[in-house]
Amino acid sequence: SDDPHLSEYVPAAYMRRGFLTNFHGSAGTAVVTMDKAYLWTDSRYFAEASLNLDSDHWDLMKQGQPKVPTINKFLSELATSHFQTHSKPLKVGIDAYVHSASFASDMNEAFEDAAKDADLGSANGDSTPPVIAEIDTLDGKPNLVDAIWEGRPDLPKNPFSVQPYEYTGMTVSEKVAKIRSDMNEKKASLSVFSALDDIAYLFNVRCMGDIETCPVGIAYATISHDAVTLYCDDEKVASEEVAEHMKEAGVTIAPYGNIVGEIQAHLAEDARNKVWLDNSRSIYALSRVIPKSSLVDAQNPVTPMKACKNEAEMDGMRRAHIVDGAAMAHFMAWLENAIVVEGRSVSEVEIDEVLTRFRSEQPGFKEVSFPTIAGVGSNGAIVHYRAAEGSDLLKELDTTKPILIDSGGQYEYGTTDVTRTWFFGDDPGEEFRDMYTRVLKGNIGVDNMIFPENTPGFVLDVFARKALWEVGRDYGHGTGHGVGAALNVHEGPHSISPRWANKEVLRKGMVTSNEPGFYDDGNFGIRIENLLEIVEVNNGANGEEPPAKKQKTDGKTFLKFAKLTMIPIQKNLIDIDIMTKAELDWLDAYHQEVLENVTPLLEEGSPAMKWLLKSCEKIERKM
Repeated sequence: SDDPHLSEYVPAAYMRRGFLTNFHGSAGTAVVTMDKAYLWTDSRYFAEASLNLDSDHWDLMKQGQPKVPTINKFLSELATSHFQTHSKPLKVGIDAYVHSASFASDMNEAFEDAAKDADLGSANGDSTPPVIAEIDTLDGKPNLVDAIWEGRPDLPKNPFSVQPYEYTGMTVSEKVAKIRSDMNEKKASLSVFSALDDIAYLFNVRCMGDIETCPVGIAYATISHDAVTLYCDDEKVASEEVAEHMKEAGVTIAPYGNIVGEIQAHLAEDARNKVWLDNSRSIYALSRVIPKSSLVDAQNPVTPMKACKNEAEMDGMRRAHIVDGAAMAHFMAWLENAIVVEGRSVSEVEIDEVLTRFRSEQPGFKEVSFPTIAGVGSNGAIVHYRAAEGSDLLKELDTTKPILIDSGGQYEYGTTDVTRTWFFGDDPGEEFRDMYTRVLKGNIGVDNMIFPENTPGFVLDVFARKALWEVGRDYGHGTGHGVGAALNVHEGPHSISPRWANKEVLRKGMVTSNEPGFYDDGNFGIRIENLLEIVEVNNGANGEEPPAKKQKTDGKTFLKFAKLTMIPIQKNLIDIDIMTKAELDWLDAYHQEVLENVTPLLEEGSPAMKWLLKSCEKIERKM
């Protein structure tokens, strides 16, 4: 799945797994042995992978499911069997430029543990376990997939553009100074950055076209105590504006391919030099040239800076969501008229195209922030579905089926991501209504949380699932991910998820999604997603009055969420019998907030204004 920067979405030239397997989800790893081929992916993509893989050649390994081994466990068992049969190590080939450093080290550790557990050394009277497998990076040889990929696309070389200070809130020099201060604390002489959004953030630049839906450009960067270097193709910094921007910040431009040699040269200058590289977010090709004694393996200093937005960045994010709300009002007025008034059916592809058109009419729009998911009926249960003309899965929306629409925009000042589930018929059915309401209750449960600072995201996940768990239901994906400020729609390091491995705490200024869901495979999918800003409880964010209670306990600051997404939630799908008064009050208050923010962008009497006013009316309650 990966490129040399471990990007979630990759340039077409790096879509090797997609070429080989016909599965194009953003997460997945193919393993090919001499007699079989396997694909591992997570629960978001089980349905999609099942449909796209050729079962005559590929076995789908449903990651995280009972009796499904991890890749390392699978390869360790294969290596043990191979060694017992052939008395020599199994060779495992990987491309060092598209696998993370942590992936390689974890694999080696798994091989060592497997040799110990199998007690293979004692069979030869040797207490030292043998080497049962070796990683072969095939240095000097082309990637094996490239050798059979006719017409592989070229690598993109699109130019950078300068991101204005009014949207970044910090200069490059200020960011570099902060990083150097952090380097002093870590006793590091060089910091290496390979994640593309880290580099775009650090240098206050954006790029269109290198990676679909992500405003980042292909490059590496290093910072030492006396130099800042950007490694990229000359075409990316050819414009006078970008060249001057880099010159003012004291940035040196070097060829993209020089990064490994520069790290080696830095280490050779002084035996005391240490390189700060986050192994979990860097490729094996970079980490393997750094001796363990010279490596500072820790979260890089850009990650927390980027995650906690400053006021200029948050102003841009708030503006983007209000503008996005106006675009969605125009779109929903069009869609409801087409389905209900004109009585026609609308294809998922047309829905995608028209929604993108309405977004493109908003000021500052660049592109969508990820491929739109517009899933009618059973397609809504495919968590990362993408409609395509000519597909056997393509459906049309009418009054008989619901639709799940997960979409977002990249604006020059902010990034949006929103999911709503809509139904234009008279009655969606008791099961659908019940699940829709429980998903909404989960969304409200997270939104209303007040929690102490330094709370990890997984602590909040239970509140999203409580109403579903009460009836024995659940969903397989996480509840929340970070979002960049005019950057990648999926951004770390924090998340809200049942996976306890991510201990990253939630901090003021972070942005997170809140997206509980429910999926009835073969029938329908439901998801309700808002983006939220993390604020201090007692700052009166968004004009709210702070709660009339003590806000600190033993000096501890408490945090809460402020809403960013400004799009109504369909009210006539809600079973108000299982909603509390507080939850109904939340809904009315949210819709009032949407009205106040979005109506100034709409023309009085327009279809969009009429749709918004109707959608934001107070919900009818039983006496």
